[in-house]
Amino acid sequence: MKPITIAFALLLFIGCTSSNEEMQNTPEPGPISEVGLSYLALGDSYTIGQNVTVDERWPVILAKELGNNGRQVQSPEIIAVTSWTTANLLNALDSKNITKKYDLVSLLIGVNNQYQGRSLEEYRREFRQLLVKSIGYAKGGSSKVFVLSTPDWGVTPYGSGTDTDHIAREIDQFNAVAKEECEKLSISFVNITPTSRLALNDATMVASDGLHFSGKMHQLWVNEAFTIVKQKI
Repeated sequence: MKPITIAFALLLFIGCTSSNEEMQNTPEPGPISEVGLSYLALGDSYTIGQNVTVDERWPVILAKELGNNGRQVQSPEIIAVTSWTTANLLNALDSKNITKKYDLVSLLIGVNNQYQGRSLEEYRREFRQLLVKSIGYAKGGSSKVFVLSTPDWGVTPYGSGTDTDHIAREIDQFNAVAKEECEKLSISFVNITPTSRLALNDATMVASDGLHFSGKMHQLWVNEAFTIVKQKI
């Protein structure tokens, strides 16, 4: 992989030295509406919506669109921090000791495993643990859980200075593992990676930092997932 800028590394993937410092640079999830079905969204910068507004985050858009289609959903509870790997998310969930059950649970995690050069074997093991936790959080088990694939950050302006073909291949490998593990547990897997690659030729799909994806892209991810998710509730 070609060298990348220090700003890039600090901005998304390497992150801060502690969870508290990471949280200071991460948008707050926002207030939770108590009306409708409960929804827990787990992940990293793509779930928390780094560099987009609260209303532009894909879990928030999804909840709103489900409501517009007769499936009223509360504002999602989001557990996600920019720079988190699967291990970071596991540690956070262990510390929270969640006992509440949710009507819907989503998971999107893996980009930082890929960026940091973590192994596919480690990802498979930790991702499966996250799937099992997600099933445990859901009132209806695996039927109420869905996973979104990891987007391809190599198509963003920051990715343009790297070996983008190498990034794409690795992203695909991580997503293949995620899909396999989802199939083993009968969990719906939504492949949004091809859609993320549309940003290569459309600057409006990239956030102002030149690295994360814009609200327009988050909307496209919801479009991909909507039919599958609606059937779950």
